[in-house]
Amino acid sequence: MSIATLNTFAHGLGSKSDPVNQLREKAQELEGVFLNTLVSEMFKGLETDGMFGGGYAEETWRGMMAEQYADQMAKAGGIGIADQLVATLLEQQQMPQAAMPASAAIGAYRR
Repeated sequence: MSIATLNTFAHGLGSKSDPVNQLREKAQELEGVFLNTLVSEMFKGLETDGMFGGGYAEETWRGMMAEQYADQMAKAGGIGIADQLVATLLEQQQMPQAAMPASAAIGAYRR
């Protein structure tokens, strides 16, 4: 393998089109969705009945605020779901089909 080929390969690992980076981005998005659900449930428990609270606008604002909180938490490292998901998916891709557990093989068959 030439030096130019190695440089091209090494440069490609950090690019957006790198499959591992794409997998990482999607795992981070999934973690954001999960965190959004948790934060939304947390906001539901807050009581805001008062002079300036309540109404349709507040419900809308809470949804947007929960989404932004969740996205920022996921980008900051989240709670580890994205890391575990990426590691597990990469591990399963390296596993030979015969060594896969039956439940994983069934899931791969359905796709």
